[in-house]
Amino acid sequence: MLTLTGARVVVVDAATERTGDVHVTAGVVTPEPAPGAERLDVDGCVVTPGLVNAHHHLLQTAFRTLPGTRGVPMSDWLPTMAAAYAAAGVDGGLSSVAAAAGLAEALLSGVTTVADHHLTWPDDPAASVDVARGTAAAAERLGARLVLVRGSARDDPERAALSAEAIVGALPQSPMLQLAVGPAGVHSDGPETFRLLGEVADRHGLRRRTQANEQVDVVAAQGRYGRRPLDLLDEWGWLAPDVTLAHLCGITADELARIAASGATATHAPGCDLPMGWGVAPVAALLDAGVPVGLGTSGGGSNDAGHLLADARLAMQVAPLVGRPLSAREVLGLATAGSAAGLGRPELGHLRPGAAADLCVWDVSGVADAGVADPVAGLLWAAPGRRPRHVVVGGRVVVRDFVLQTADEADVVADLRRRVGR
Repeated sequence: MLTLTGARVVVVDAATERTGDVHVTAGVVTPEPAPGAERLDVDGCVVTPGLVNAHHHLLQTAFRTLPGTRGVPMSDWLPTMAAAYAAAGVDGGLSSVAAAAGLAEALLSGVTTVADHHLTWPDDPAASVDVARGTAAAAERLGARLVLVRGSARDDPERAALSAEAIVGALPQSPMLQLAVGPAGVHSDGPETFRLLGEVADRHGLRRRTQANEQVDVVAAQGRYGRRPLDLLDEWGWLAPDVTLAHLCGITADELARIAASGATATHAPGCDLPMGWGVAPVAALLDAGVPVGLGTSGGGSNDAGHLLADARLAMQVAPLVGRPLSAREVLGLATAGSAAGLGRPELGHLRPGAAADLCVWDVSGVADAGVADPVAGLLWAAPGRRPRHVVVGGRVVVRDFVLQTADEADVVADLRRRVGR
């Protein structure tokens, strides 16, 4: 039980802001305080819903700024990353320490839910369960919500499906742990992988996710099939309301209309797309067409940072290059309710009564906010590396006064260093 008192602004949702207190009982936002609730003074601060990172690759947290991965074509990037994974050995131990570092970084930057599109798996389905358990254990220890996506990148289709089934059987879903499936894209996986993972999703009621229309995706689809990626996804049954499409940098007006008609959702990842040379997704056009759009960082192999608010700022800066400008409030909506919509999680991304009590407290009293007329817009425009003062997940304070409460940050770093030598 918790009551946050004295907020300067409470961002309830994209359409509603207010002043005053925020009350939490039994892990949800309530209109009235609970007797005996802890009082957390947030005088003068801005309170927002917890940010939702709709597209991450947590394993890549262990492989940031590797030589040969910056400013190179995807054809060079992929084997460099693959060699690094092979040298480290992808198992439950590596997935745990990498995820812990990525999730600690997330919480410390205001992200309360992370969708981890994990693409590198052992061939043995039992060993893949260990990888999934390692990631899930890190999330449980740190107190972050996790959406674990059993992805595929050139995996054997039947092994990928068996692995997904084994993970579903081994990891019970809960409000803190959601499972999903997702081939990396038509550039890496064929119709059989999409079909078999789709069948797993259908049997267990899982969301489906994939990446589409990065530059490499378009080139590969044209070369291999003589088709565009979205033509293939539509043919293979992967343009549907339970599907989220990440990247979408190179889509035509007709393809945008097709996505809107299908009910699929989208994820924008400018912090990956720009350095990889893939372009800029037409986010404003997607929103104007009625497509729910979330925001993701993608992984450390392409972005090097899991700071979603910094990427929200980048999304605002590049939006006019491909359409109309996006306001700070629109982009904050991408990073909260938009991402939650793509995960099928209506309880996340807002602070209306009944919402999950995932929230961030942003101190706007320092020099970085001096002269800022609009403190909500200032969250994104000013101080690109800002951290929240407090972070709450499910009513639990996991960051207090800028310090992670669920693990020692130095230990998280040391664990990863011991495993990968950096």
